Amino acid sequence: MTEALKIGRRSFLKRTALAGGAMAGSTLAAPAVLAQAPLVLKMQTSWSASNIWQEFAQDYVNRVEAMAGGRLKIDLLPAGAVVGAFQVLDAINDGLLDAAHSVPVYWYGKHKAASLFGTGPVFGGSATTMLSWFYEGGGAELYRELTQDIMGLDVEGYLGFPMFAQPFGWFKGEVNTAADLKGFKYRTVGLAADLMQAMGMSVAQLPGGEIVPAMERGVIDAFEFNNPSSDKDFGAQDVAKNYYLSSYHQASESFEFLFNKLTMEDLEPDLRAILVHSVEAVSTANTAKAMRRYSADLKWLQDEAGVKVHRTSKDILDAQIKAWDGLITDLETDPFMKKCLDSQRAWVEQVTFYELMNAPDYALAYEHYFPGRLKL
Repeated sequence: MTEALKIGRRSFLKRTALAGGAMAGSTLAAPAVLAQAPLVLKMQTSWSASNIWQEFAQDYVNRVEAMAGGRLKIDLLPAGAVVGAFQVLDAINDGLLDAAHSVPVYWYGKHKAASLFGTGPVFGGSATTMLSWFYEGGGAELYRELTQDIMGLDVEGYLGFPMFAQPFGWFKGEVNTAADLKGFKYRTVGLAADLMQAMGMSVAQLPGGEIVPAMERGVIDAFEFNNPSSDKDFGAQDVAKNYYLSSYHQASESFEFLFNKLTMEDLEPDLRAILVHSVEAVSTANTAKAMRRYSADLKWLQDEAGVKVHRTSKDILDAQIKAWDGLITDLETDPFMKKCLDSQRAWVEQVTFYELMNAPDYALAYEHYFPGRLKL
């Protein structure tokens, strides 16, 4: 980032205020009106306008604007409005955008450690476990070290909404063992690409909007994205009928809320606090909405679209864990990656021991009241 651009970003809000003051000189009534004009931040997501995640991002915007009392507005845009889905990090750093709603794995190509903040090895913890690591186990400082110290970016970021474990995905036929996966052309992103390649698949890393067209053209013959609602909305059920839930390839991801660091420094402290703490607020709202929508859309896929819903076999899950073992050895040759993984292991060992020891067998109770539904 050039020094001139940095100065331009830092003085953006001040220049806006000065412009308002200059206009105020022409009329006595103007200053009171101008003083209430909201600051407008430009925010782009990595999702299409029809994706449920765009709605999740709008939920964040609604909370920010409600708490800001008319002083702050966010112009929310879908992927491609300013830059592509995978380019939002650069756009934030360069000042083309003030904020973004995405996932760290989408800038995995810049530094593999991005994938550790949501789509790395699964040591036994859930997405909630890993989101807690970010805020209480040292993850946020490691994220800051990566983005600001190692990569030298003028960005700051926060994580929110612990995603439910991502399904293994969509296949035209049944896959029951790890051997069945050999030779598949499969869509995923981040370290999951390395994982699936280690299991004998070739991988294409594609944004969500390109998945079904790639399947139709034969560029890929199996894929995952994230959840039943997004999958349904872009027509996954039209190109494959076998849907496998449960997987270790991306089981601990959260949304990334990215901000231009210089823009944030220009904001009044209370507006900055609203932007930051609204991430926590919408995390709860997104979780509740996802539980309702994902489960309803999964039922629709089964009952209306003729999709066969499977639970991924233990053979495949075991193979994924073994593949992670090999990848971890390679990843830990990088000192920063090892520091992150050591931190995550220590957190999961402590926290998940409590989680698992304390959790009752929910499946036992579910089977009692809804017998035969699970078919595990």
